[in-house]
Amino acid sequence: SQVLDTRDVQVFKVTVNGQDAQFAFGEKHNFKGTPLEITFPNELRRGQEAIVEISFESSPQSSALQWFAPEQTSGKKNPFLFSQCQ
Repeated sequence: SQVLDTRDVQVFKVTVNGQDAQFAFGEKHNFKGTPLEITFPNELRRGQEAIVEISFESSPQSSALQWFAPEQTSGKKNPFLFSQCQ
């Protein structure tokens, strides 16, 4: 399994290498956020790469996630999501 830090996001689905993975939130901490524990569907071999995809929704309270509007990006076509507080 893998634990990631989150803050004020809603997670809908997690996949690892294209397969659905189990996930659960841990206890929320005031300044650390909420841990998200992902249980991989298959055990990985040493050195094997994993592609983890998380379908989520942020909220205005999600201080670690911020967006650039399309007009603020170099291509001017798509919004850009970036994170802080790592």
